Amino acid sequence: MDNHIYNLMLQIVQEHKSLWRIKNHYSKDAGSCMECQNFWKKMEKDKADHINELEALIKEHMK
Repeated sequence: MDNHIYNLMLQIVQEHKSLWRIKNHYSKDAGSCMECQNFWKKMEKDKADHINELEALIKEHMK
């Protein structure tokens, strides 16, 4: 496996872990602070978008 494919796979794992922390901890810890809640919602969407993009790249390279 090429190193750059390994890097993509490693990064998708990191993005999934980060998304899990945002959903299960950071958003809850923000409590009633709407500014922070909005920030975490935006980060959650960004992470999900990154995961989708990485997934597509990995699938393309694994053909």
